[in-house]
Amino acid sequence: MIPFAKGHGLGNDYIVIDQADLREPLSTRAIRTICDRHRGVGSDGILLGVPSLRADFGLRIFNPDGSEAEKSGNGLRIFAKYLWDRGRAKAPTFTVETKGGVVECQCHVSDGRVRFVTVEMGRATFRAPEIPMHGPDREVVGVPLQLGDGTTLRVTAVSVGNPHCVTFVDRLDDGECRRLGPLIETHPAFPNRTNVQFARPRARDTLDVLIWERGAGFTLASGSSSCGAASAAVKNGLCDHGRVRVRMPGGELVIEVRPDWSLRLEGPVEEVYRGTLSPEFVASLEG
Repeated sequence: MIPFAKGHGLGNDYIVIDQADLREPLSTRAIRTICDRHRGVGSDGILLGVPSLRADFGLRIFNPDGSEAEKSGNGLRIFAKYLWDRGRAKAPTFTVETKGGVVECQCHVSDGRVRFVTVEMGRATFRAPEIPMHGPDREVVGVPLQLGDGTTLRVTAVSVGNPHCVTFVDRLDDGECRRLGPLIETHPAFPNRTNVQFARPRARDTLDVLIWERGAGFTLASGSSSCGAASAAVKNGLCDHGRVRVRMPGGELVIEVRPDWSLRLEGPVEEVYRGTLSPEFVASLEG
């Protein structure tokens, strides 16, 4: 049997597994099956705890389609709570190595419980080499992008350790997000695919956002997408440096966008349940 925990950040749910509990590496098929909401546990991804030589802990993040993500703000908060609740983190502030870089997590402990986690998410950059550039700095800010269905959008490319493509709209529409999201995610301009955000500025410190997540599809909330959207809003002059409230269908996160483009994410986290993958299920994954 393989023990696991399941948690969520604003409805964006992940399964946490320790690599030491696996008899063999997770295959793409195994990841897809575990994440399947009808034939497996069901989740928006898997957080796999691994050793690290660069940080206190290591983390690999897998999307439900089996691909690997570089970074996840919600996933990091879930993983941080997982570490604290099990006594593995000896102090409330510690570092985690991801494929997208080393980040610092701070667990806010109240009455012995962690309900809120802050993550230093690194710096935002605005480059995507495959998109035609404008200007000497080669940043992709407000650049036209033509989609396969003939639609042209003005987009801003952001990396926060993983890739994002942000487009600002006057009205948010779930149907448009679901229709255009996969066209942007798989656009030839993004050979490794990209996360997609449709953002509507509401005030100098507030954004409403819909998200099409790379490898997962329409998502209730995303920490790294919130960082990407907030950074793009500041870069385009739609929001100010400082704290930006990002409101998504699953709830609200606060992103601090500093003048040097470093990012701090603040948000709630909850563990839903703990369990074990049965011997029969594990045998089917390994078979």
